[in-house]
Amino acid sequence: MGADHHGYVPRLKAALKALGIDDTRLDAVLMQMVRLVRDGEVIKASKRSGKAITLVTLLDEVPIDAARFFFNLREPNSHFDFDLDLAVSESSNNPVYYVQYAYARICSIMRNLAEEGISCENASKDQLKLLKAPEEKELILHIASFTDEIIQSAKSYDPARITHYVLELATLFHKFYSACRVKDADKDLSRARITLCNDTATVIKNVLDMLKITTPEKM
Repeated sequence: MGADHHGYVPRLKAALKALGIDDTRLDAVLMQMVRLVRDGEVIKASKRSGKAITLVTLLDEVPIDAARFFFNLREPNSHFDFDLDLAVSESSNNPVYYVQYAYARICSIMRNLAEEGISCENASKDQLKLLKAPEEKELILHIASFTDEIIQSAKSYDPARITHYVLELATLFHKFYSACRVKDADKDLSRARITLCNDTATVIKNVLDMLKITTPEKM
C-alpha cells in the first residue's frame, strides 16, 4: 500500500481479529511515492488534480526491461526518483544495460572461443583450484552467496536486494575480465576461467529471468 494509506494496516488487522484470524499473518508493505525526472527536473504530478502518469504511459517511452529493473532498485519504504533519460540510455550508467552487457559480453567470449575450436566445457575440480587471483575469488564468493540473497530478499519482501546483487555481480565480472586473461592463459587455468564465465552468465540469467528481464546475447 502507499505510505499515505498506512492507517489501513491496523484496520485490516482488526478485521482479521474480528473474523477469528491471527492478525500476525498479515504483513503490509508500505510503498513510498515514485517521482519521474527528465533533464534533471521533476515532472509535476498530482492525483487530486488528475495530473498523473500511468505505467502504460510510462512504457510508451521507457523499455519494459528498464522499468522492471528501476522499480526494483529501491527498498519499498524509500523514495525513488525514476530518471527517464537514464532509463533509455545505452551506457554503463544505466544499471539494466550494464548488467545485460555483462551477460552479452560472456556470450561473445564463448562464441569467439568456439569459433577458434576451444572447448567451453566445465573445468574439473583440480582445474578450478587454479583460480587464486583476488578478482577470481571475489567473483566466486559473490556467486556462492546467490542462494542466501534470494532467501533474505523473500523474507524481507525486498526485491531490491536482488537487483543490487546482480549489479555487483556484473561489476565483479568486468573487474575479473580486465585482470584475468581467459583465452591466453595456461590451458588448465583457461578452462577454469571459462567455467567461471559460464557460471557468472548462468546467475545473471537466473536473476533477470526472475525479474522477467531479457538477456540479450548480443548488444
